Amino acid sequence: MTQTTQTTQATRTTQPTTLRTDLLALTPQTLASLANRGLVKRAEKEVAAGSGPEVTVSDDGTVRGRFPDGTDTALPPGLGLDAADCGCAATGVCRHHIGLVLAYQRTYQRTAESAPEDDSPAAKAEFVDWTPAEFDDDALTAALGRAALLAAQRVKDRGYVARLHRPTAADPEPRVELPTCTVRFPVPHELGYALTDASAALRGEVVVLAAWAFRAADGTDGTDGAKTGDSATTPAATAPTPAPAPAPAPAPAPTATPNTPRTTEVSVGGRTPTATAHLTDGPLRTALALADDLLLDGVQQAGPVFAGSLARAQEALTGALLHWPAGAVAELREQIDAYATRCTHYEAERFALLLAELHARHRAAGHDPVGVLGTKEAPETPLRRVRLVALGCRIGGTARDRTAETYFAHAEAGIALVLRKRWELTEDQSLSGHELAGRRLLGSPLRTLATANVVSEHTSRAADRTVSISRGRIAATSVTPLGSAWRELPGSLLLRDTAAHLRAAGERPPRLIRPRVEAESVRVVEVAAVETVGYDPAAQRLEAVVRDPAGNEILVRAAYNPLCPGGLDALAAALGDEEVHGVSGMLNRAHGRIVLDPLAVLTSRGVIIPDLAPGEGDTTLAMARARTADPITTAMESALTALAQAAHHGLRRATAPARTRLTDSAAALQRAGLHTTARLIRDLDTTLHRDGATAAVPAWVDAQIQLAVSLELHVEGAEGLDTAGNPDG
Repeated sequence: MTQTTQTTQATRTTQPTTLRTDLLALTPQTLASLANRGLVKRAEKEVAAGSGPEVTVSDDGTVRGRFPDGTDTALPPGLGLDAADCGCAATGVCRHHIGLVLAYQRTYQRTAESAPEDDSPAAKAEFVDWTPAEFDDDALTAALGRAALLAAQRVKDRGYVARLHRPTAADPEPRVELPTCTVRFPVPHELGYALTDASAALRGEVVVLAAWAFRAADGTDGTDGAKTGDSATTPAATAPTPAPAPAPAPAPAPTATPNTPRTTEVSVGGRTPTATAHLTDGPLRTALALADDLLLDGVQQAGPVFAGSLARAQEALTGALLHWPAGAVAELREQIDAYATRCTHYEAERFALLLAELHARHRAAGHDPVGVLGTKEAPETPLRRVRLVALGCRIGGTARDRTAETYFAHAEAGIALVLRKRWELTEDQSLSGHELAGRRLLGSPLRTLATANVVSEHTSRAADRTVSISRGRIAATSVTPLGSAWRELPGSLLLRDTAAHLRAAGERPPRLIRPRVEAESVRVVEVAAVETVGYDPAAQRLEAVVRDPAGNEILVRAAYNPLCPGGLDALAAALGDEEVHGVSGMLNRAHGRIVLDPLAVLTSRGVIIPDLAPGEGDTTLAMARARTADPITTAMESALTALAQAAHHGLRRATAPARTRLTDSAAALQRAGLHTTARLIRDLDTTLHRDGATAAVPAWVDAQIQLAVSLELHVEGAEGLDTAGNPDG
């Protein structure tokens, strides 16, 4: 039989009475997420070669296919591919499922091409603005089972935080970022095709949590969980049912409103402030007492006994699942250790911010215990088979260790993750980033892993977006060259309009009380042009101005890292390449400008990672253009420095020069029009002089929090802070 005859026979179909829009919405990328790329490619080749199925459509909408090998496959409506019938022995989604979908899509395409233009179904394939909030608990139970709802209810009782991405024409899939996984809804009004990177055993639970998050955000369910709690604990159905069911009607509303933010964050469920009082009165209060001791006595007095007390406080916070305060205490320990070993990692300003962060989280815990404390979030979630795209590496460390943070794009989830590795050093060791580049991780040198595609079946993700990857059995984890993977990243990771991305990011709480999420701002920015590259010797950093395809100006700014002496030279050379395709890094706003702290640069020579580059940093670089700081920023930064020095030495040991710096900074704030912050600094000085150091602790905390938040808003270009100083109160 000729190929032409085979093709005709394979695509023969009865006239459908029900249009399967769910099957038409399945893209090759979605099919690959439901199965894997290999099965999709094989099915595409078979259908193209005429070895696909003979397609028929029943009156109830069931799509059936008979393959040349005699295998019968059926795709009933209302079910996902994994629950569909197939005569082969494979478990889960097989090539016959995918082949039948592709064959049905081809049949539909030919029908659309032969139909009148106005009646063409293709003309109806428009963007659908919908919300998973439309799924009630009965629908969730029918699709996912009662066990999934009961497991999700237990999580909801403890509380969780979710970041929602509503559909847009450019990114039409509603998406929910849960603490340790991501859930996507690629097919409008269908639950059976919901995708998640969590393991199969957790799929039903996390899909329910994602739907509840949309309900809480859309107002169809209160954030206290009353409505969902009642129905989830007593679901109407006890098991999934394969019976065909019409798709639920789209929810009217919040998503159809143009002013609704496309990206929002919501806390769902959790305990009431009264119920969380025992948490804040226990481990968190112990940590606060230790922070106050540090503030009173200074970092110089923190010896080994005090470090042990901090370690026990961190363990208690972790045991209570208060992850974000535990992270602050852990970083506080690192700062104390860095000071004790005279390491440049110690920063008095950072030390002061950590002290203030613990107080800020304690104060805000009653308002949003889940978002502020990380209460009861799962420490780690196993993921199913994932493909990660390396985005570069950052080297850090102290006199006693080195750390490598390798960043990856998880394209399917639309987020960035980080893999952290630590090496202890002997007394005579001092390893640079270039020397660490040869150290092996997952069987490959670090320089290879940081520029590779990693496919693994042994990956777990923590709430702070760190991942752990084990090699497992043979071939369970593969490391292959990066190739063109950067250019194939989704729009949430590969940015062609950075300004639009930052606008769509939505409003976030201040850093002092935000979840401590690693790699939150890591993105790849496509570069259309490199305009200037220069070195600022005063700040010891390289600055370059680049533009994205939308014409936005981005300041690429990298500080000198003594552990990577050749880093700035390598970065300057990479940005000077004839073809710069993209730069990965941490994207933020600073003083109204878009700023990127680079991790790697994609050029015609491949991916360049500055922190792993050789060299001694002796290349002569062009000078950067001098930039003048505005008086408001200068005044607030000077005041924060004065507060940090007071904390560094300890309020009990406040010297006359330290008191003078406080009064001078208050005067500078007053001249800049920041009257509230100036008053708080003066109150601190007055209380310290009149009532003593212990009474001055709350005054120092008030001033530090006020200044830190005000400077953050001002630097990021937020509205509401003017030179009159009124909003800073």
